[in-house]
Amino acid sequence: MTVNREIHLASRPQGWPTADNFRLVETEVPTPGPGQLVVRNQLMSVDPYMRGRMDDVKSYVPPFALDAPLEGGALGEVVAGEADGIAPGDTVLHGLGWREYALVDARGARKVDPDLAPVSAYLSVLGMTGLTAYAGLLDVAAMKPGETVFVSGAAGAVGSMVGQIAKLKGAGRVVGSAGSAAKVERLEELGFDAAFDYHDGPVRDSLRAAAPDGIDVYFDNVGGDHLEAAIGAMRLHGRAAICGMIAQYNDSEPPAAPRNLALVIGKRLTLRGFLVGDHGHLRDQFVQEVAGWLREGKLSYDETVVDGIAHAPEAFLGLLRGKNLGKMLVRL
Repeated sequence: MTVNREIHLASRPQGWPTADNFRLVETEVPTPGPGQLVVRNQLMSVDPYMRGRMDDVKSYVPPFALDAPLEGGALGEVVAGEADGIAPGDTVLHGLGWREYALVDARGARKVDPDLAPVSAYLSVLGMTGLTAYAGLLDVAAMKPGETVFVSGAAGAVGSMVGQIAKLKGAGRVVGSAGSAAKVERLEELGFDAAFDYHDGPVRDSLRAAAPDGIDVYFDNVGGDHLEAAIGAMRLHGRAAICGMIAQYNDSEPPAAPRNLALVIGKRLTLRGFLVGDHGHLRDQFVQEVAGWLREGKLSYDETVVDGIAHAPEAFLGLLRGKNLGKMLVRL
């Protein structure tokens, strides 16, 4: 009998998660019923938003259940079950990661073409990650050619896409923050006009040096002092797309910043939070445009890959501490 291994949430974190919050569990491989598929997962994604689902609080998505598998984006091969347009041997994208075999409702699976791009791209640049960057920059923040864009967490999967798309869409200047000298160097290789390591000093000072004339658009992955610095640097009618606030996901006390929200009034700023699920209408346009940039060699993406389901918690904890370059994936 083939064994299925899953990662369960053993306890809810208090502050920063630890390995003790996860448990590796062996179960039987599921059997499909009508309208279901059994998928042998090959790759799964770990993402910052998963930290919020570990807390038992009301949010835009239900919390993870204790003593049950976590969930998240995954890719794999259908090994049993059939549905309209999907058969064994097909590669599908779905939302039941953190396990080696997933019992997937066929309506929640999307067939992907492994000949169009490496399958991992469907979890990153051609998937939710890429659409988040595309929709947040162009739809939510409505970036215009010639504008100055600041991206926090810019060496991550979303941030690195935002900066490159901004340049491809005609931004006048693109600035990124990252957590190490090596990541800053990578941002410069990707075409960012300036980048800085936020450990080197106050973010407001580093941003002022990198964008002395101010910014028009801020893509926020970090929150906290980055958001405060961006508000201070924004020109009149600046816009911020609030994608994430990883700086405070593990805080047990209210954040100290931003302390300058009153500037939103005088500068007539727009700070808009968004969820990628609200922008599905852009998917076809996004895939067509981004796939074209990939074919033409105009867009690059990085991946950090950890091997084995048993190391998925390690990959997630590393993500929260910035140990990834680009998309953090687990190969199963």
